This record gives sequence, structure tokens and C-alpha cells, in this order.
Amino acid sequence: MKIIDGGITAAKGYKCASMRVGIKPSGSNRDLMFLVSEVPATCVGTFTRNKVKAAPVKWDMKLVNETKKAQAVVVNTGIANAATGEQGLESCKLTADAVNEAMGIAPEYVVCGSTGVIGPQLPIEKIVNGVKELSGKLSDAPEEAENAAKAIMTTDTHKKDIAVEFEISGKTCRIGAMCKGSGMIHPNMGTMLGYLMSDVNIDYDLALSTLRAVIDKTFNMVSVDGDTSTNDTVIFMANGLASNNVIDDKNTDDYKTFYEVLYTVCEFLAKNIAEDGEGATRLFTAHVTGAPDYETARIIAKSVITSNLTKAAIFGKDANCGRIFCAMGYSGAEFDPDKVDITMVSEAGSIKLIDKGTLPEFSEEEALRILEPKEITAECELHMGDAEAVAWGCDLTYDYVKINADYRS
Repeated sequence: MKIIDGGITAAKGYKCASMRVGIKPSGSNRDLMFLVSEVPATCVGTFTRNKVKAAPVKWDMKLVNETKKAQAVVVNTGIANAATGEQGLESCKLTADAVNEAMGIAPEYVVCGSTGVIGPQLPIEKIVNGVKELSGKLSDAPEEAENAAKAIMTTDTHKKDIAVEFEISGKTCRIGAMCKGSGMIHPNMGTMLGYLMSDVNIDYDLALSTLRAVIDKTFNMVSVDGDTSTNDTVIFMANGLASNNVIDDKNTDDYKTFYEVLYTVCEFLAKNIAEDGEGATRLFTAHVTGAPDYETARIIAKSVITSNLTKAAIFGKDANCGRIFCAMGYSGAEFDPDKVDITMVSEAGSIKLIDKGTLPEFSEEEALRILEPKEITAECELHMGDAEAVAWGCDLTYDYVKINADYRS
């Protein structure tokens, strides 16, 4: 596998375009993105488990579960189209109808995505007119893919995208991917908004099970603020234009390659979201090792990176490792505290702050030096087995409160 240029349209048969249609009352950023596959693609997805689901989540869940194919994606920012009732679903239908009118693509093949403020109805005329205008501007140029990644941003400070190339059964295949996410990040079998476009030929059921497995170990191991959105969605489309032999068996080298590539792409995007958490100044990783099983390691790692007290300590470069130890303890996982070691690691070095369940003597000056860099990892060793898990988060800063205190303005 190698990283290449091209962003979301790097794979064969995909084009996109974006523009500002004025969904937000102020600003100059693009707020509508339109993407099309040359042919219908196998389409799978994972979604929020928040009981309050946005209209586009309901629309896309129906598409993924029933149609199982997609050929177009329309995403707007500024308004989430959540808590909008039947009118919200009607807005999704009108968006899909606009794609049908402009491109001849069946409405049931249109994925809808929204992000922004919960409650207001979409200015659907602006979106419908925008889709029609963008249909004449679709391109697979790298600069257009870059603009698309920017167009789906809300409070993100930078775009999050990647493109990779790999080989399956002697054929060159690609995945182009992008996502957005900065706040309201605490997914559960879903993600923020994520779109992965591939030209690989893969069986629907295998694609779905693989996406779920990969999401569970990447996007589902990210937390910024403990809030699970109403709109969390990740969509994977595969149009088969790479012409590889269909991947339909887990027990093959082709499948192993595909899994590893998809995991790498999702891990890259997940870490980007954690690093770009609202107001964040550093990426905070929890790596739990020596666990009796993966589930134990996963629960503990996620508990550590979601602890507000720990996140505040990371912001303050404070070697208060008792906060990490405490978060491990209330996680609900079973482990022996008297066996636990916790070591803080960065590019500046490492320092053990819990040794077999107790606080050892250490230099505050050395700890401060190690906690200074932009990326900090808590290595939590349980000494109970061979399983491990990784979770990604960020520090908790004054700016997080400022951003969310006036989010609508």
C-alpha cells in the first residue's frame, strides 16, 4: 500500500464538486458537496446509536440495508437536519430528486449527509439549486477533491483526507477517503461524517462486516468530549471498476490486504479527528497492554481518554497520573490494580508514574519535559495477558468552552 494524491476522487470513476450556497448566514466557506460514481457502487455504512437520529441517518440506513447500492453523495454543513420530523426526511427526498433530475441517478441511490446545528429545517431550495449547479462542475481533479474535504468541515481547523493505492489479485485498486469531526465526538458503532470511495470489487456482506470491525477499532476508539452526535455516519462505496476478482472470502490474501488497507485509512482519519478536537492543543493516546482480552483493553483505553480530569491534566502538562489510574478503575473492566504500570511517553522520552499500583519517586521537572510535546501517550500495562487496545483523544482547554458557548453564532 502507498499513499497517493487525489483525495476522495482518487479511485476510478468518482468525481465531485462543492460550493457555498448560503446555508450558514455568515462566513465564506463552502457548505455543499456533491460526489458521483460513474456506476452504481456497493454501499455499506455504520451509524450513530443515539436514539435521536437525524433525517439523513434514517435515509442512509434505509439505503444501506435495503438498496445496498449508491451512486451519489450530497453533504451539507451548517444545519444538521436533526429534530426536523417528516419535513427533514422530505428534504432528503427532494435532494435525491434533484440528483435524479440533474444526473439521471435513481433517488434511492443517493446518500445524504448533514452536519451543523440541531433543530432548524434545511433551506432546501438552496440545496436543490446547488446540486443542479454542481452537476455541471463535477471533476476528479485533486484540487476539487481538496475543496470537497474542506466543504464538509464545521468547527474543524483543517481538512481530513487520504488516498491510498494497493494491489488485489494483480489489479491496482484505490481508496479515497475524507471525514469531518472536531466536537460532539464520542462515537458508538458510527463516526462523525466519513466517506470512503473505492474502485475495489467486493461482496456486500463482507464489506459490511469488515467496515464494522474496522470502525470498532478506529473511529469508535476516539473521543473529544463524550457527546455522541445525532448525525454520526460513515459510508463506504465500492464501484468495482478496478476489475479485481471479487473479494468474497475472509480466508484469502486479497481479503487480508483489503482489511489492512481499510484499517490504515480509518486509523489515519480517526487520529486526525482526535488531534483536531475543538480547542485542542495536543493529541492524547491511551495504549492498554497486557490485558486478558481485547474487550478489557478497549474499555479501559476509552475510559482513560474520555476522563475530563485526565484531559485537563494533559492540557496543563501535569504529571497527575492518579487521574489516569482512577479512570481505569471506574471503567467497569476487571483487572488487578496492584499489577498496573503506567508510563507517560512522548518524543521527549518516557517516565513511569505508576509502578505496580503505587506512585514511585520521580522528577517533576523531567515529567514536565516529557509532557511538553504535542503528542502524549499513556502506556497502561495490566500484566494479565497479551491483548491490547488503543484509543485516541485530546486535551481539554479553555477554547473548547468558548467554541461551544457560542456555536450557533
